Amino acid sequence: MLQYVIWDVNPEIFHIGAFSVRWYGLLFALGFLIGMQIMTHIFKVERKPIAETDSLLIYMVVSTIVGARLGHFLFYEPEVLLRNPLEVILPPFAGLASHGAFIGIMIGLWLYSRRQESRATGQSFLWVADRIVITVALAGASIRFGNLMNSEIVGRPTDVSWAFVFMNNNEYAKIPRHPAQLYESLSCLVLFFFLMWFWNRRKERTPQGSMMGIFLIWVFTLRFFYEYIKEDQVAKEASMYLNIGQQLSIPVVLVGLFFLIRSYRNPAPKLEDEPKTINS
Repeated sequence: MLQYVIWDVNPEIFHIGAFSVRWYGLLFALGFLIGMQIMTHIFKVERKPIAETDSLLIYMVVSTIVGARLGHFLFYEPEVLLRNPLEVILPPFAGLASHGAFIGIMIGLWLYSRRQESRATGQSFLWVADRIVITVALAGASIRFGNLMNSEIVGRPTDVSWAFVFMNNNEYAKIPRHPAQLYESLSCLVLFFFLMWFWNRRKERTPQGSMMGIFLIWVFTLRFFYEYIKEDQVAKEASMYLNIGQQLSIPVVLVGLFFLIRSYRNPAPKLEDEPKTINS
């Protein structure tokens, strides 16, 4: 039996003067960089213009960060946004909401796919969304592990043998707690491997919308239940029957169910019916 995990990891890797490199920032960036390598592989296999992965990366980075930042203030601290809108773009950039990131990514992918459809590259919104969720699952695992390195988004007190004592969290230090960040990180990692296997079996024949549906159902159903073992993000959640994260997760799961059901009512076209594209 474990005697709890004493988590005393320094969130900073190194610093030079006022400039510092932190585990969270490194893991956040790695999620995007490795994800784009995966998308490049997918583009090669499905004969899409590989040069477009650079454009897709820009859309993903901007839409994820803007969506996550705006989502945090809109969902959790609207009073701060009304008082000082510049808080969204000012350091230290504390506060990123996964539900906001989801909305931002969907808007970004829609804009990207509109551009691609006008150029006849065979990248519809659902085609891109189904494949990008593979990389988003991996990025989610990386980012949540970054939260663990930061000793933030901690779980509630528990006496389980694998509980973590977050020594660097002044608010919740020295009490054994659920490592909620690790739970979510591992859940996303499992989803990444499943989605990669799912795509590898079907590739071009993947029912459009199916992988996005699976992603949304898995991530946000688990998010709903993980909220029961996590500390509230903001004080006002203490008086709520369902906290903000749970309330936001319900409609996202319903969206996932819609796309999953739709995908099997509208199976993927035969390969000979699909538009052919040439790598560039």
